[in-house]
Amino acid sequence: MAYAFMLGPAGEFGIHGNHWTPLHAGVEGWVESLALAGHATLWAKSITKITGDAVETLDLTGYERVPEIQGITDNWWRGADSLIAIYRGEADCLAAPQCRTAHIYAGLDDWGLNGG
Repeated sequence: MAYAFMLGPAGEFGIHGNHWTPLHAGVEGWVESLALAGHATLWAKSITKITGDAVETLDLTGYERVPEIQGITDNWWRGADSLIAIYRGEADCLAAPQCRTAHIYAGLDDWGLNGG
């Protein structure tokens, strides 16, 4: 791998490659992110992947941050019927903006959005 997983001085969970990049405020946020990705993948009617500069053009109006993720460079957003995961940490760590990625999980009902 081009980086190692590490904990920061305040308990942040992140990666170290070219330099240290915190992804989440803690390990719990990273675990929540992984769990949400698995859940969203299972229940979404469609999943769209966007990379590079196109990630910055996403309109998040009407979306709210998913607080359990404790995102710093990687974050999740919840909308009316979709979830959006935006991953910027690896791109930052490796100085590779083309690695920015967003996954849009669309067609979710209340169970898909909240898990219960």
